[in-house]
Amino acid sequence: MNLRRNIAQLTVILAVAFALKYFYSISSVNALRWILAPTTFLVEHITRTEFRFESNAGYLSDDRTFLIALPCSGVNFLIIAFLMLALGAIWREWPNAVRWRSVLISAAVAYVTTLIANTTRIAIAMWLQHVDLGYDYEDVHRIEGIIVYFGFLLLLFFAAERFARGDLRLHRPPRSVMRRIAIPVLVYYGFTLGIPLAGGAFRDAEFWKHAVVVFVTSAVVMLPFVMFYFARADDSSSG
Repeated sequence: MNLRRNIAQLTVILAVAFALKYFYSISSVNALRWILAPTTFLVEHITRTEFRFESNAGYLSDDRTFLIALPCSGVNFLIIAFLMLALGAIWREWPNAVRWRSVLISAAVAYVTTLIANTTRIAIAMWLQHVDLGYDYEDVHRIEGIIVYFGFLLLLFFAAERFARGDLRLHRPPRSVMRRIAIPVLVYYGFTLGIPLAGGAFRDAEFWKHAVVVFVTSAVVMLPFVMFYFARADDSSSG
């Protein structure tokens, strides 16, 4: 009985992710106001910048220097966060079944987290626009996006683990945390690199440049989390 429910839940989770990805691929910016509008609202309050909606373009700042367009919607991060939370809940309880409401909760939490992460990314991007770092802005913007999104993904994962288990189980052996981190890492890499590869991106040299940036940047972001865990694990064992 549990196996049937697990299979049904996995099917629904993957179907929802696929449907949202397909909807995003064929949508205009007008159809994504359900996520762009609240994101812009938060950005306005943080940056003290006014934005106005331009049909089929996005939200344009009053000084016309920044456009919150379709790629800024964060839908891809929303799908990744949802998959990580929902699949993580099933993995955590396996072979026992989880309640169906956990799938709905995963979707709601992923949406709220996406708004926060996307607002953070856009606010930083607006600031970087006026800072000369000596590098191409697009490259800096790409790295900044990876840092923010992957960092929020890891924070969300550990927060979900702490809520579900009551603690971070810091007394577990170090290899245990690596198995847990594998969930957000595999989902992130599978979505950001696996899907383009399946679509034939391996023929494009620009993709491999992007893949190297993703691997290196995400590894740097992940390092403090792993070091923190090992440090706490050593403290627990010595105590």
